[in-house]
Parts: sequence; C-alpha cells; structure tokens
Amino acid sequence: MSALDSRAAADRDEQEMSERGRTVIADRAVERLAAYAVTEVESVGGSARRLLGVTVGAEDQDRAAAVQARVDGATAELDVRLSVAYPKPVAATCEKVRAHLVRRVGELTGLAVSRVDITVTALHGPSATGRIR
Repeated sequence: MSALDSRAAADRDEQEMSERGRTVIADRAVERLAAYAVTEVESVGGSARRLLGVTVGAEDQDRAAAVQARVDGATAELDVRLSVAYPKPVAATCEKVRAHLVRRVGELTGLAVSRVDITVTALHGPSATGRIR
C-alpha cells in the first residue's frame, strides 16, 4: 500500500467517524469524576449535604466533596464544597485542588475545565486519640 492509499484510507475513516455523531458527557458523570479527583488531594475532605439551602448532617472529613458541574460543549465549570484539615493553609490547599481538578477532569473526560469555584465549609482539626487532661 502506498502512502497515498494509506492517507486516502485514513481520510475515509475520519469522515465515517465524524458522520457517526458526537460523544456527550453528562453533568452528573463529571460531578462524580471530580468528586473522586478531590479525594486524591491530601488534607481535603467533604462537606455536609445541603437541602433547600440548609445544612443537613455534620461536616465530615471522610465524606466526599460536593461537586456541581455544568458541561457546555467541550468545556466544564465546577462548583466544589469541601473541608480542609487544620492547620493546612486554606488558600494554598484550594489552589492545589483547583489545579488537580483541571488536570484530572481534563484527562478523564477530554473536557477543558474553564472555572473551578471552591467553597470551604469547615476546617477539621487533628482527631483526638485519647482523653485530654
């Protein structure tokens, strides 16, 4: 097969793929992937659930972060609610989470993350292992 024949075959395959349609990634899928990606960052935990603007339950370091995603074509915007372990610096930790989410969501979905808004809902101190006297 000559180079010209292989290029013609590649063009034909590309045209067939473009005629098949496009892949759409649901907001909920991006939310789940982003929530998992947050767990990959050290010193970050989840936040309490909210119902009609009211916090339900307690803040929990072991809970997954709450993520809302909006996908528009090939871009995504994320709103993240999380907690940070005290005494980690909040701003630096949020920047680390933001950069990690942009990279990981891009790797996993192929979407460009255009915005990541982060709300820190709690600071968690070290857990007490015994009685303090």
